[in-house]
Amino acid sequence: MVAIVGQTTDLRTEKERHQMEIGPGIYQLKMPLSNDFLDHVNCYLVEGKDGWLMVDTGWCTPGAFDFMEKELKALGLSLRDISTILVTHVHPDHFGLAGKIKQASPGTRLLTHCWEAELIESRYIEYDALQAEMGHMMQCHGVPSADIVALKSASMPFLKLVAVVPPDRTLYGGEIVSTGTYDLEVVWTPGHSPGHICLYEPQNQFFFSGDHVLPSISPNVSYHVHSGGNPLGDYLYALRKIQNLPVARVLPAHGRVFTDLRGRVQEIVSHHNQRKSDIRKIIRSEARNACDISGRLSWNVPGMDWDQFPPLQKRLAFMETLAHLEDMRWQGEVTRLVGNNGSVSYLAV
Repeated sequence: MVAIVGQTTDLRTEKERHQMEIGPGIYQLKMPLSNDFLDHVNCYLVEGKDGWLMVDTGWCTPGAFDFMEKELKALGLSLRDISTILVTHVHPDHFGLAGKIKQASPGTRLLTHCWEAELIESRYIEYDALQAEMGHMMQCHGVPSADIVALKSASMPFLKLVAVVPPDRTLYGGEIVSTGTYDLEVVWTPGHSPGHICLYEPQNQFFFSGDHVLPSISPNVSYHVHSGGNPLGDYLYALRKIQNLPVARVLPAHGRVFTDLRGRVQEIVSHHNQRKSDIRKIIRSEARNACDISGRLSWNVPGMDWDQFPPLQKRLAFMETLAHLEDMRWQGEVTRLVGNNGSVSYLAV
């Protein structure tokens, strides 16, 4: 492509376009996010004979939608060229724009895991009951009454970032999603979300990892009223399931594309083992509730003590601690003690 003097449209050079290309007919779109944790989510476009597959969408803001249309135009595409959207899980930064895209392109199909499909209504439409359940759970696990309202509603601002739409097809894991150019195996990897899925392309050994495996941060795994009884146990099992896949390149939802899947899995497992060790020391001689334990752990929030954490950060830390405690309970490493008033505490065995 030759630059035209005085041209004001955002035309990419061939070099810039090549930098988006992860593999033959596979492009990465860095969809902008504006929060305190991450600045973008990686969405992927996979070429097909009868349209393109999009893996994840970004969240629903006018700026993000405009950015997507501009990126597609730079590739000579429009939203109507997307025949299928596959959402790895229904968190807002992965699912948010799906409804908006389907409005613009009614022929586009949306695929999610069946468990994620079950979560959409309670998370994004009839969410009052979910909030009440979360408040009760927090109370039982020691969150002070003064903090419960802020913590249970900390995720509410994200509701406006989702254009809600039901899936056209639900998945279980093991299916092959074929574009006619690529055959992608659906791999169920619960933990970060109950119905999280990855995609494996065996010919080129590409692994679309969503939030399951990230190159430099450990995905949040939270105990939640929707998470099942042992989300961290589910997550660690799912890590072991995929660590020996022959993978040449890992295409994550956040961060850079990387190559050493097995090594990264081992690093994440080591991180969780260290966290369990830290927790064990705190409750070695005295039972404590999950909120108390959370406040005694170290967190990567520079310049802030536990009491200074923003509500969302404190909620995620508390729920992640609870996930560790419940996995340790199922492993026989801690005992869960339930008081007459429903209060819950944990003591190392």
